[in-house]
Amino acid sequence: MSDITVVIPVKNEAKNLLRCIEAVSELGQVLIIDSGSTDATQEVANAAGAEVLDFEWDGKFPKKRNWTLRNHEFKTSWVLFLDADEFVSPVFIEEVKAAITDTKHVGFWLNFSNHFMGKKLRGGDVFRKLALFRLGAGEYEKIEEDNWSHLDMEVHEHPVLDGSVGEISALIEHNDFRGLKHYIAKHNEYSSWESMRYIRLMRLQSSAINHQSSQQSCAEWLNLTDRQKRKYSNLAKWWFAPAYFIVSYFLKKGFRDGAVGFHFCLLKAIYFYQIRLKIREQG
Repeated sequence: MSDITVVIPVKNEAKNLLRCIEAVSELGQVLIIDSGSTDATQEVANAAGAEVLDFEWDGKFPKKRNWTLRNHEFKTSWVLFLDADEFVSPVFIEEVKAAITDTKHVGFWLNFSNHFMGKKLRGGDVFRKLALFRLGAGEYEKIEEDNWSHLDMEVHEHPVLDGSVGEISALIEHNDFRGLKHYIAKHNEYSSWESMRYIRLMRLQSSAINHQSSQQSCAEWLNLTDRQKRKYSNLAKWWFAPAYFIVSYFLKKGFRDGAVGFHFCLLKAIYFYQIRLKIREQG
């Protein structure tokens, strides 16, 4: 065991959860944050020896991950946030244990291998996120959602940390066993959230220009990662979705995965096109 608490936020994750817990339990204490699951999620978690906390979102800040950071009494120095469809390897565990020993970094970027329709992808867009960090170094970026979001967990928000950040090279397997129906429904929810956040950011930028709320606008924009800034700068443009497909399928070699690679890159491009249409609908 290491000086890490593994936090897995869930809702109706019975199909993925057991494998996730079994893979990561050697790394540290496992804490499940459940928001009203109606399947066997909590039974699976309890049987696997994980601690379970119930979470009910009130529609305001903080959402699930930040709520846990603010309200749970951690007994470790580090926290690792995993989703239930993310599965670590022994190589990853050993690298993490070594990385957090006598390090000056306060956090680490994690790298993932994507699986889609039962196949491990060799090409396409690279998936990475900042999900391992020292407790007290920061929390996930704050977004005042004022009840416009129906998502109770931070989705594309990232931790804003005070200190240097390293990287773990061993890959985490990203592999959701709930099928295409869930995948497409999830993207529909996420695209609605992304369109609303885009509109909020543009309104804040407009207010800043008019000297109405420049401090709030600058802080929210500056806290974005470089990738987020590129995305929100171009998200509403007609060429963004087709450009994403060209880059991911051709330049990042999604074609190496045959028909499955084509489907994966196309659905991601459609996701970005959905965001643009929802922005236009609301604008």
